[in-house]
Amino acid sequence: MRVYILSRNSNLYSTKRLVEAANEKNWDVRVIDYLKCSIEIMKGELKINYLGKELPIPDAIIPRIGASRTFYGTAMIRHFEMMDVFTVTGSLAVSRSRDKLRSLQILSKHEVDMPKTVFASNKSSAKDVIALSGGAPLVLKILEGTQGVGVVLVDSEKAAKSVLDAFYGMDVNLLVQEFIEEAGGADIRALIVGGEVVGAMKRQGAEGDFRSNLHQGGSAVSHKLTRKEKTTALAAAKAMGLGVCGVDMIPSSRGPLVMEVNSSPGLEGIEKSTKLNIAGKIMDYIEANVTPHTPLKKRKIKRDNIGA
Repeated sequence: MRVYILSRNSNLYSTKRLVEAANEKNWDVRVIDYLKCSIEIMKGELKINYLGKELPIPDAIIPRIGASRTFYGTAMIRHFEMMDVFTVTGSLAVSRSRDKLRSLQILSKHEVDMPKTVFASNKSSAKDVIALSGGAPLVLKILEGTQGVGVVLVDSEKAAKSVLDAFYGMDVNLLVQEFIEEAGGADIRALIVGGEVVGAMKRQGAEGDFRSNLHQGGSAVSHKLTRKEKTTALAAAKAMGLGVCGVDMIPSSRGPLVMEVNSSPGLEGIEKSTKLNIAGKIMDYIEANVTPHTPLKKRKIKRDNIGA
């Protein structure tokens, strides 16, 4: 089995663990910096070059695309897809998940519960947006933010109006969400692989911080999902069309609410907190979906609703 991991940094924990898991199966695995790839498109012929040389066609790819490189990264994934290469996360699903507004619209369409969210342009009245959101306290999120960056909690309508006016003045796109106070700065991440929950952790924000992101100083412990949490996580992954993803949920008085579906979830926090071999589960998923070294024209790859 030939597998490429599309990652910009081979020293990252997640990338190294994926390489180790593939090596344990004696697969031919290679880390490819997708920004150093170029593509050729001709009549009836597609090629991918890496560092000036044509890449042999792999059996599968594992995209680890950075949020700031979504456009280029998904273009590379799409090219592999057009060459009938199996990908654990499809290009369309990655694009959907990276657009916070679009992902919430998709989740709503599939009746997945989430915090009430309002999106409006800078021509809208801040007062009207606050009223539509249910009033303070509120959480303001920059659409392009990641890992807890660009997320602000405002505890009064006066403060909310000031922050909204400031961001609208800079023409920044914002989501305004209800604040779930009873969560106490905690959230739950469920790791989904091939339509199954393979691990879950509960993350707690640092003291005085409502954000639970590990990159913001939060901590994590293993978590046993309730039936409702498991059902919600699986429904969110299915709605987004992601074969491998992390579903972030926040506990509330009305049940688990989905905050985000991450198409390139980090493995360090969840593997260390649960002591589970998540990277190995991803390799098992590939093995179950791909017959290696089959000529391209004869390949029949099982897919979820992932792809171009």
